[in-house]
Amino acid sequence: MVDVGHKKVTRREAVARGSVTLSSEAFDLVLRNGMKKGDVLGVAQMAGIQAAKKTWELVPLCHPLPLDGIDVDLRLEPRSSRVVVEARARARAVTGVEMEALTAVAVACLTVYDMVKGVDRAACIGEIRLVSKQGGKSGFSG
Repeated sequence: MVDVGHKKVTRREAVARGSVTLSSEAFDLVLRNGMKKGDVLGVAQMAGIQAAKKTWELVPLCHPLPLDGIDVDLRLEPRSSRVVVEARARARAVTGVEMEALTAVAVACLTVYDMVKGVDRAACIGEIRLVSKQGGKSGFSG
């Protein structure tokens, strides 16, 4: 693990995004909250939040960070039959929160997949990426 003890504490924020493309049948069930496993969007949101808090346990060289906040939002895009997941992580720390935001999105997408796979084995997790980050020496990027 990299020694970050010499760095200054600054306000850090990172936003990540990903998606899950569904069949029209699965999308309609998610939209109507008709999946057998329950509320897909609500469960995936909670899974993403929990994952962000445990990132340091999942990714071997990540530092444990005291998160100030993590927001995980899921929205439905009917035109493309996609569930879009966006996570925003915030902390006052000596290292960034990109991994927490990315982990939140990845686990939320995996949760959507898990909850729809009984109806849609072809569901596809799309590009998971960092959208923006700010804080620390590099300031803002995105």
